[in-house]
Amino acid sequence: MTQSIFLKLYLFLGITWMLSSSCLAQALDSLPKVNPKRMNALIGFSSVAYGGSMIGLGTIWYDNLSSFRFFNDNDGWGYMDKLGHVTSAQHIGRAGIAALRWTGLEEKKAVWIGGSTGLVYLTSVEVFDGFSPDWGFSWGDFASNTIGSALLIFQELQWSEQRILTKWSYGGSTYAQYRPELLGANGTERWLKDYNGQTYWLSFDIRSSLLKNSNFPAWLNFAVGYGIEGYTGANRNPETNDQGEAIPDFKRYAQVYFAPDINFEKIPTDSRFLQTLLGILNFLKAPLPAVEYNEVDGMKFHWIFF
Repeated sequence: MTQSIFLKLYLFLGITWMLSSSCLAQALDSLPKVNPKRMNALIGFSSVAYGGSMIGLGTIWYDNLSSFRFFNDNDGWGYMDKLGHVTSAQHIGRAGIAALRWTGLEEKKAVWIGGSTGLVYLTSVEVFDGFSPDWGFSWGDFASNTIGSALLIFQELQWSEQRILTKWSYGGSTYAQYRPELLGANGTERWLKDYNGQTYWLSFDIRSSLLKNSNFPAWLNFAVGYGIEGYTGANRNPETNDQGEAIPDFKRYAQVYFAPDINFEKIPTDSRFLQTLLGILNFLKAPLPAVEYNEVDGMKFHWIFF
């Protein structure tokens, strides 16, 4: 399959998204609470964003395409990739729910439809991965997308809030220099590609589990993190990089972290702009002290860990 055909597939998906969105809008406009102008604005924006991102990925990320295939990468990179899918699905869905609430859509419909946007979007990308000769459609990725969306939807239906938030942080590592073609050649690439420097977190809302009259700060969470160290390859570390240069023999191991965290959305403010900004920041784990455990060093304390 050539790149031009692949781009046509992206265009087809974008057009399909726009048509389905238009049909959805017509159905929703009849509901008494929906604001038609806001709904049309949302549909227009989401159509452009979805179609544009799909076409952009087709031109930048994918080039040599092949026939569709499946790919089992479940144990690659110490499961960091799968945690990334869970996190992305939850936070894309959060944005989807917030957007549909803004239109005035009935709450349960906003939760189900908006909360599924992460699954829909990421699965679209996964389908196109299926045409890549370097990857393929990963059932593990699809399952992780589903878990992230399910975690979001369950909490919204059960508690009308997210008491368990997935979060991400990046603190850098020394390993990218040995395989810059894979782990990133500069700072921007490395925070996207170098799993050794990333940490994925589950941040728990403590206040929600206490009595209503508790004086415990609503914004103070407790987080459990997971990271990896010593990975210069997905399933094994190669002896040389693409330039034929020798790579040291690093030990591969996992890291578990325990740390306080900040629920930015629970910080009191009367500014809508700040509320929106704090909501976006809730994707990030706050840089705070942390305790680490790993099989090599045992327990370690970090005054500030991000």
